[in-house]
Amino acid sequence: MKTMYMKAKRIITIILTAISSGMVILSGLMKLSGSPEVTQALTNAGVGPYIPMLGIMELVFAGLFLYPKTMKVGFLLLCCYFAGAIAAELSHNGPYSNAILVQVLIWVAAFLRDPSIFLPTSPVRPSL
Repeated sequence: MKTMYMKAKRIITIILTAISSGMVILSGLMKLSGSPEVTQALTNAGVGPYIPMLGIMELVFAGLFLYPKTMKVGFLLLCCYFAGAIAAELSHNGPYSNAILVQVLIWVAAFLRDPSIFLPTSPVRPSL
């Protein structure tokens, strides 16, 4: 029974990690390809001149998140990136729900991969 639970958890973790990272990677590729819809939306949000840099950032951060040894750094950078995306959309009356959806998927995938990101395993006790 426990083996089946572990297998199901692993499959769900892989699927959520793939979906969240895939969304970030596709977003980065769309920014780098110069899609007119993306360019127009980001220009309206006030970040038009930075579109290629934002696309590169998304690809690098997603890569860091996917690689197990740098997952925590990638998680932190993706959280900061999407917090900025939400702030930019809020300040320009844009659709911020897309950034929130990706952010939540990243949080869930990160928690399933390594719960210590949110829940410390043991408190640090000062030595006397």
